[in-house]
Amino acid sequence: MANQSPPPRPDSNPPDNKPSGFGGRGFNWLYILILVVLCLQLVYLFFPNKTDEIPWSEFEQGMLSRNDVESITIVNQEVAEVFIKKEKLGVAPYEKVKKDFRGPHFLVSIGSVENFEKALEKAQQNLPPESRIKLSYLKRTDWTSNILGWVIPLLLLVGLYWFIMSRMRGGGPGGMNPFDFGKSSATAYKKDTSTVTFEHIAGLEEVKVEVREVVDFLKNPTKYTSLGAKIPKGVLLVGPPGTGKTLLAKAVAGEAGVPFFSMSGSEFVEMFVGVGASRVRDLFRKAKESAPSIIFIDEIDAVGRSRGKGGAMMANDERENTLNQLLAEMDGFGTNTGVIVLAATNRGEILDRALLRPGRFDRQIYLDLPTLQERRAIFGVHAKPLTLGNDINLDTLAAQTPGFSGADIANICNEAALIAARQGKSVVSMQDFYDATDRVIAGLEKKSKILSENEKKIVAWHEAGHATASWFLPHADALLKVSIVPRGKSLGAAWYLPQEQQLFTSAEFEDRICAALAGRASEEVVFGEVSSGALDDLEKVTKQAYLMISCYGLNKEIGNISFYDSTGRYEQMLQKPYSEATAQKIDEEASKLVEAAYKRTKVLLRKHRSQLDALAQRLLEKEVVFQKDLEEIFGERPTSEQSLEPAD
Repeated sequence: MANQSPPPRPDSNPPDNKPSGFGGRGFNWLYILILVVLCLQLVYLFFPNKTDEIPWSEFEQGMLSRNDVESITIVNQEVAEVFIKKEKLGVAPYEKVKKDFRGPHFLVSIGSVENFEKALEKAQQNLPPESRIKLSYLKRTDWTSNILGWVIPLLLLVGLYWFIMSRMRGGGPGGMNPFDFGKSSATAYKKDTSTVTFEHIAGLEEVKVEVREVVDFLKNPTKYTSLGAKIPKGVLLVGPPGTGKTLLAKAVAGEAGVPFFSMSGSEFVEMFVGVGASRVRDLFRKAKESAPSIIFIDEIDAVGRSRGKGGAMMANDERENTLNQLLAEMDGFGTNTGVIVLAATNRGEILDRALLRPGRFDRQIYLDLPTLQERRAIFGVHAKPLTLGNDINLDTLAAQTPGFSGADIANICNEAALIAARQGKSVVSMQDFYDATDRVIAGLEKKSKILSENEKKIVAWHEAGHATASWFLPHADALLKVSIVPRGKSLGAAWYLPQEQQLFTSAEFEDRICAALAGRASEEVVFGEVSSGALDDLEKVTKQAYLMISCYGLNKEIGNISFYDSTGRYEQMLQKPYSEATAQKIDEEASKLVEAAYKRTKVLLRKHRSQLDALAQRLLEKEVVFQKDLEEIFGERPTSEQSLEPAD
């Protein structure tokens, strides 16, 4: 029977179907009022009156000299309002002023009343008293300007406050209420046509069996409770990045048919004290109200890191308080019947022990990198939407991508489609997948990076050295192709097919170190000096040597001792877990191991110098050499181990 979505809860808020527009959502009368007042202010500023302002010289030499002024009113001791005689209006030079306009007809700015009176008296000293201009004084209050002067800023402040609060109001667009900091921001999962189910996940069959049981418990609880079984309180998904932890959680959300709340671990931690713990309480409160339900916390290591590690300098009281509240909610004095916590992390070694114990996370599921068969299934899922050519072989693609995660495979399929589209093809061919794999592994081909002839020779013999050593070292990875075309940060690359094995012996480690050093060794054998092109090789070799000595116990001098810390405590300690004498001995043994492997590699390359030179010359001619070319030059690859004595 098909799963049905649960009915909406009676306490859930109904959607607001009120239309936008006048009286609807998005409309506010306060905004209209502010707009109207602003328009009035602009009109008042740019169109204050119809009276022209004239300079003192024009007033004195024109109006006063012609005896055209009827009276003058000084307003607020700042401006002189000039009234022209009625019989002068409407004729030159006052034809622009209408006869019925009462005035004032002109304005004259005055510096001070005293100076204006003296200047006016001087201009009229030859006139009889009865012909002199009437001068009056007036104090006038501009109520419009004063009101707008304090109303506009007030309305702007109120409008700004209203806008910010409407944006931050829960349910308002683009934010949250500042008083809701302590509330959970978990998003409830909504089932739709794009819902992910277990059918959309390829591989992970063993993992899906365990997770399916949790989903089945939520759907048919009586099947388990009738036997006395209890629902698991927590399931922790641990694994490298890209292995499908979040995708598996989405599938659980799509299959369960119960309320599903998802939240990132970093969303609990804020700069405010107590906010994280409050959000944990609110999240579990919502889940309890919707029980049975599932809570998914992605990247739980952001809040679940071990407490009290690394000293006081690295302490984070807010994070630890949040973790304490999470521990109490998952398995504390209260009850959480019907609430399952699903969490994911790729750093399970740093999580707090109290969080990992049974009763909180009853199940810890490790998602490893996909095997050959799982990669084949993942290719089938991601290649299904593509328009594929007839030459596609998923088994070959799966075999050539060891160590790839599901996310890497999805990226390869997408890159192959992009490459085919860029070249104007109608289908995605096998060569497009090869090119996409090369780009994912080594980076984009840099056609603009031009090498000199000398540099090209060094790169050719460097890569030929890797290929030669890998071919004749029995425990080295099988070689697929060699290229001296610049890609990404590298000037050349060699593609290998690593064996999918879990255990490695000392001889296998040493062969891999020799193969990595073969590029630099080839430069020394051929040119008598080395270049800086072996940086990446030396980094890998150094890490490998120290792992053999200090972690895997594969060194006779150090003995069967491992300083590897699966709990992650040593990373946060200021001191090393061994003495200075032991550290010096580890450094010496690592140096001896690398130097012995380097000498062994040079002996190997000198023995096969002719084949080394032949491969380098072919690389200079073709730039890319495939496995069939290697077989033509080297012959059949040896399967038995060859013992080589290091040079004196």
